[in-house]
Amino acid sequence: IGKGSKEKITLNIGGVRYETYSSTLRTFPGTKLCSLTEPHAPSIYDYDPTTKEFFFDRSAEIFSYVLNYYRTKHFHCPTDTCRSVLEEELAFWEINEAQLSSCCWLKLNKKEVQPEELNIWDENEQTDDQCLIVQTERRDFSWRTRWQPKIWSMFEKPFSSFSAKCLALVSLLFIVGIVIIFCEETKAQFEFFTANFSSSGHSELSHNDHDHYYHQAAYLLHLELLCVLWFTFEFSVRFCFCPDKKLFFQNPLNVVDFLSLFPVYIELFVAGQIQRMPSLGLWLGFVRVVYLLKLLKISKLIETPLILRVLSYTLKSILREICILLMILAFETLFFGSLFFYGELLGSHPSYTGELHIADILVCFWWALITLTTVGYGDIIPLTTFGQVTAALAAVFGMLTITIPIPIFLVKFKSYYDICFIPSHDLCPLVGRECR
Repeated sequence: IGKGSKEKITLNIGGVRYETYSSTLRTFPGTKLCSLTEPHAPSIYDYDPTTKEFFFDRSAEIFSYVLNYYRTKHFHCPTDTCRSVLEEELAFWEINEAQLSSCCWLKLNKKEVQPEELNIWDENEQTDDQCLIVQTERRDFSWRTRWQPKIWSMFEKPFSSFSAKCLALVSLLFIVGIVIIFCEETKAQFEFFTANFSSSGHSELSHNDHDHYYHQAAYLLHLELLCVLWFTFEFSVRFCFCPDKKLFFQNPLNVVDFLSLFPVYIELFVAGQIQRMPSLGLWLGFVRVVYLLKLLKISKLIETPLILRVLSYTLKSILREICILLMILAFETLFFGSLFFYGELLGSHPSYTGELHIADILVCFWWALITLTTVGYGDIIPLTTFGQVTAALAAVFGMLTITIPIPIFLVKFKSYYDICFIPSHDLCPLVGRECR
């Protein structure tokens, strides 16, 4: 090994021989390759005096990029390199990753997958089981401890046993039944209110109208009560045997189950007064809309489609961007709504009759939101030139506000869509570079 700048050093990397000048290896002092130029290097590393070469059992493919880094001072990496493998090689040659060129850094980090992202599919499934294990460790082996996992699995995991399948089928029948009852009740209300308004022309209710309505919907109320009694039993058992009460109410479907119990019980409690308070019946009907949300529980009976799981985690990952988008949309609503309101006040139009066609600025906020989202109902239109210009600007800014975040959503969606295939690919036997 010579000491001059033109002296050559031979390296055998995994069976591939590389030859370079010692001055090239001194480009970055303090690294392993630089230490090969020291006089005591043969005694430290695997040096063959016969062939006069250093041997390292490392990746020859990556080392070629490492050697070029010493030559050009710009480190690039192969496009098909795994990040963990590259980090291991860089650490062996004592090269800082921060010196990676920007083009390759972007390519490498674009393919990077965080460890927590690989486990997103199993977190929710393991939560209940972990809670049951913790409770079993903390409590004595009582009857409740013995039966809690069985009963909880029977109500929450439809395919865990034959009894769980039967219970899920019964629950499904009650859910479908109460949705049908809800539709029939609204049909009865529609017929009742249509007849009332068409005959009298106002919202006053006569005694005969009440008798007609409640006589028609009485049997529906009894059937609805039967369904709600089942839901009450189901909700009570699930809540009593739930491993974690806090997590139980953090599930939106459980909140829906809880709210769906109130309308029938309230209607039975005030049965003697509801005929004198028709608005209460309408509000109870409004709350009954949660019956439709119970249809989401059907997802437990089938495997959740991949697209829905990916969409769920994508929305969670871009929650911050969604909040920023809503803030921008709220600002634009206030801004363009105010411009529209005062523009219509200050403007003039030949069709004006002296009455303002806009009630107040809150109506303008509604108009601005509908215009920004490019819906444009047409219930409120600008009559002045300034108002028309404001409407055009609002439509343009609305399209920009909505379309710009779409690429962010697509990138995240594709990332999670690729991640969901990693566990299955790890189990496939590899033949060359393809998983067959």
